[in-house]
Amino acid sequence: MSRRLRMEVYGAVQGVGFRPFVFRLAEDLGLVGWVINDTRGVFVEVEGPRERLEAFRERLVAEKPPRSEIHAVEVAWLDPAGFEGFEIRHSDPGGQKTVVVLPDIATCDDCLAEVFDPADRRYRYPFTNCTNCGPRFTIVEAVPYDRPNTTMRIFPMCADCRREYEDPRDRRFHAQPNACPVCGPHLSLVDARGTLLAERDDALEGAAVAVEEGRILALKGLGGFLLIVDARSQAAVVHLRERKARYEKPLALMTADLDGAGGLGEVTAEAAALLAGPEAPIVLLPRRPDSGLAVAVAPRNDFLGVMLPYTPLHHLLLRRLGIPVVATSGNLSDEPICIDETEALERLGGIADVFLIHDRPIARHVDDSVAAVVAGAPRPIRRARGYAPLPVLLDGPAPTLLAVGAHLKNTVALSVGERVFLSQHIGDMETAQALGAFERVIADFLDMYEAEPVAVVHDLHPDYASTRWAEGAVAGEGRLGRLPLVAVQHHHAHLASCLAENGGGRALGVTWDGTGYGTDGTVWGGEFLAGDAAGFTRVAHLRPFRLPGGDAAVVEPRRSALAALWEVMGERVWDLEDVGAVAAFAAAERAPLGRMLATGFRTPATTSCGRLFDAVAALGGLPSRVSFEGQAAMLLEHAVDPGVNDAYPLPLVEGSGPMVLDWGPLLEAVLGDVRRGVPVGTVAGRFHNALVEGILAVAAAAGEPRVALTGGCFQNRILTERAAARLEGAGFEVVLHRRVPANDGGISLGQIAVASARWGGGKEETA
Repeated sequence: MSRRLRMEVYGAVQGVGFRPFVFRLAEDLGLVGWVINDTRGVFVEVEGPRERLEAFRERLVAEKPPRSEIHAVEVAWLDPAGFEGFEIRHSDPGGQKTVVVLPDIATCDDCLAEVFDPADRRYRYPFTNCTNCGPRFTIVEAVPYDRPNTTMRIFPMCADCRREYEDPRDRRFHAQPNACPVCGPHLSLVDARGTLLAERDDALEGAAVAVEEGRILALKGLGGFLLIVDARSQAAVVHLRERKARYEKPLALMTADLDGAGGLGEVTAEAAALLAGPEAPIVLLPRRPDSGLAVAVAPRNDFLGVMLPYTPLHHLLLRRLGIPVVATSGNLSDEPICIDETEALERLGGIADVFLIHDRPIARHVDDSVAAVVAGAPRPIRRARGYAPLPVLLDGPAPTLLAVGAHLKNTVALSVGERVFLSQHIGDMETAQALGAFERVIADFLDMYEAEPVAVVHDLHPDYASTRWAEGAVAGEGRLGRLPLVAVQHHHAHLASCLAENGGGRALGVTWDGTGYGTDGTVWGGEFLAGDAAGFTRVAHLRPFRLPGGDAAVVEPRRSALAALWEVMGERVWDLEDVGAVAAFAAAERAPLGRMLATGFRTPATTSCGRLFDAVAALGGLPSRVSFEGQAAMLLEHAVDPGVNDAYPLPLVEGSGPMVLDWGPLLEAVLGDVRRGVPVGTVAGRFHNALVEGILAVAAAAGEPRVALTGGCFQNRILTERAAARLEGAGFEVVLHRRVPANDGGISLGQIAVASARWGGGKEETA
């Protein structure tokens, strides 16, 4: 007997060829019915014999398109309706919007072959794509994901493209960005004043020549502009750094293929899979000494950030050049990347010499993602193109909440049911441009999902720009007006974020970073929090010390060194004239700094592990001043001598409150080694090993079987891998980040998890 099977499929199932897959599957099994997209997912009704319907049900999940992601399937058995044939129906725009918008997908092999085939009608066409690749998140403006809801609606398809688009058996069936040289976007090359220099293929050639001549090219890509120069030219790279005001932070590289990447850095099998995968992030690779790159690409850094071309435009340019290029964000430091030609000419006119642009509008800015292989698996460092806005699934439904993230490496998050949609990387909230981008992303998410949050979640720190924005938003008359605010402690959010992407539950959270506002009003950063999303207990922390000038220490590791030494030995620190970090202070600086440390004026107390890294780096002879946060810690990590197996003392002290890891004996040992001329590699190795042993000691004392390593310090490969190995060897289950960054880019997810748990009546955190 015939039956009718109704299936509702939820997840990343639009823009991945799911409907033509269903069509072909139904045809293969001789079934009739229909399939449709709507604002929640894909809906299917098929009729036929029960055994064939069972096969359809099993194969739909087992053989799904490779880029799809099924979160849930609801099934109902119904009486036959008498369908004739199988049809793909037009999308339904009604209902609650919960469908997953797909990230942008790197060019597939089939499209790439067409681009470089002289006999193909898309030969050398920079905007070639199909259902398996191409822009998604950067062109969609509303759901469901159909061409009228994208920025491609301004390009009517020619007859050939329309035929592909309407054929369920074609690779381009309902590929919303489908286009060709006849009907699609095209390239233009303009100078810094906007004067047209060339179009189409001539524009691409002109751009390549500009790079070869040592000039700076601004290229409009998927989610914004990239600034491109010859990575082998010291003069070109230095010129770019000066104009961009980015003086030492490593610059991303792009090379034509995996062989090119292997010539720059060490490419393991895991790294190769990341580089060549559909997400195509920037991957951190140990650099080769014979790479031939300009020193200025990544000064004093043992790693390079390398990516492969991810659009036909990038492939065409890189193959034409045949050299690695710097491909860094099209912005001034601390600003979001440009996405519009007019904006780019205004903001980048003083940086770039020529602009390679196109006429396909970008709906939203999306940076390149950054990842690294740590502890044998990919770990995100910056989550954007290729990953955002894919959701993280909670272990149960959450109220609709808007979380506005942290102050640095900001992202925002929106919960809809059990899904938490994470925004692309927004960046540091230090400029008016960054705040504007932050506001646009929030409006974008609320509009796309037609969401009505029941609360706004923010960091506990009262002076974060995101906190102030949240307070202003709920105090106003807009769509968030008069909503309740939920404040979440920074390190609790780190722990909850790591747990949320690992199935929930509880753990001992080793939450180490540079700074976070504690529940006691001090600056935390070296925390051991036992708990779950609903609440925590602060079971241990690093010994606190006072930082003269507060945030000034971020770019002056010598201040952290001075502060830590003062904590141990008081004003006798000035007698250490043979210690470079102390000698770095001029006579005029010493008296005011001494008064600040003696009186506590403008010297906030901190347990920051990040600042302890800075202190040891400065004492070890690494730079006493740096140009970006975390640079000293990065240099200390890269300095580690892998042959060092012993550790400095880092005793665990128990008292009436939280346990304290006392780094006082460690600092004295560091000081002794430095004065004896022990190499910095040995100092760095013993310091890292001490931190690992300290983590193990607290874990043993806390008694939690599960340990989560989270916070910006766990971007450190050596610290993470050694701590994980020691903990696992001692029988602990170790939880690491897999889908969101360990740094503040994951805070918004944790804020959602904490607020959702509290909404359900969970306990509060405690100090």
